[in-house]
Amino acid sequence: MWKNALRLLTSRGLAWSVLLVVLFTTCRPKAQPAPAVSASTSANAIASAPPVPPPSPAARTEDEKNTIGVFRSAAASTVFVTQTRIVEDYFAGTLQEVPTGSGSGFVWDDQGHVVTNFHVVEGARSVTVTFHDQQTFEAKVIGLEPRKDIAVLKVEAPAKLLVPVVTTKGGQLEVGQKTIAIGNPFGLDHTLTTGVISALGRQVAGAGGVTIRDMIQTDAAINPGNSGGPLLDSSGHLIGMNTMIYSKSGSSAGIGFAVPVTTIARIVPQIVKTGRAEQVGIGLAVDPQAQLERRLGVDGVIILQVPENGPAAAYGLKGLTRTRRGLAIGDIVIGVDAKRIAHFDDLYGALDEHKPGDTVKLVVQRGDNAVTSPVKLVALTQAGLI
Repeated sequence: MWKNALRLLTSRGLAWSVLLVVLFTTCRPKAQPAPAVSASTSANAIASAPPVPPPSPAARTEDEKNTIGVFRSAAASTVFVTQTRIVEDYFAGTLQEVPTGSGSGFVWDDQGHVVTNFHVVEGARSVTVTFHDQQTFEAKVIGLEPRKDIAVLKVEAPAKLLVPVVTTKGGQLEVGQKTIAIGNPFGLDHTLTTGVISALGRQVAGAGGVTIRDMIQTDAAINPGNSGGPLLDSSGHLIGMNTMIYSKSGSSAGIGFAVPVTTIARIVPQIVKTGRAEQVGIGLAVDPQAQLERRLGVDGVIILQVPENGPAAAYGLKGLTRTRRGLAIGDIVIGVDAKRIAHFDDLYGALDEHKPGDTVKLVVQRGDNAVTSPVKLVALTQAGLI
């Protein structure tokens, strides 16, 4: 009897379970399919989305704002310098004046003086200067200093175009300091590049046959046409003049050199005033090409002549003398103060550090003896002396 009752209960429980499943499945609301989205509906949704606003000028970094400000203030001071030369057409038998070189420069003062590199105008028959508004004027070469690769030009331009560059107010330059170069590379006017001071006190062979000392090295891109343009700091002040690059390809390799503003500020006023740079020296005639020294294997600078009425005559220095056997060597400069003088570049560099009125200890080799004499330096007025 118990078995029959259990069998009946189990069968009824199963029936009730089946009934509940059927009821749940039947009564549950059916899921509605998602409405289809057409391509036009998607496009309308995108079109109706609010536009993304452009970046605000206020979003620029402080460094960007600084660069923009420097360019706006200094661009008007930067000019494009072009030179022409006379070229002979051998086939036609005529002479033609053709553009042969270009570079950059900057306005020095409101009198129309423009500063550029010596090598930009070297050998030019005529020179023109183009300002930021594309007005071009003939320029006159006022003076040259090849040994510093500096040239000063003069233009007769309207006063509104003569915006002098602002020179640095002093202070020590530091490696890592920001640099801004403005110029006309490849003839593309008023191009700006930025970088840092990579090194200071570099010595680079210049166009004048001697080493230009204390040059600024920068990684701001400097290319052909940048020569003579200004190198500025983050205040927009002139710290140097872009002069040359180190590159095997002829384009910027991240190593550029600039004549420091201290040299420019010393040389340019002298050229503006007298048409030539002031040469500090003793008053000796020597050979910068060192032809005799190389021929004889002499280590030092041979004194060729001591002018009778010159400043060096009073110190008993001796130049070449003529004997029955030929020319006899007198004194050979081998030292200035504590610096060893091996060639003309050494002598020029040692004297260039001084100003007129300074006294140096000049060491000369006279026969087998080294003779030291205190010598007072003067501003030389005669070309070809040192």
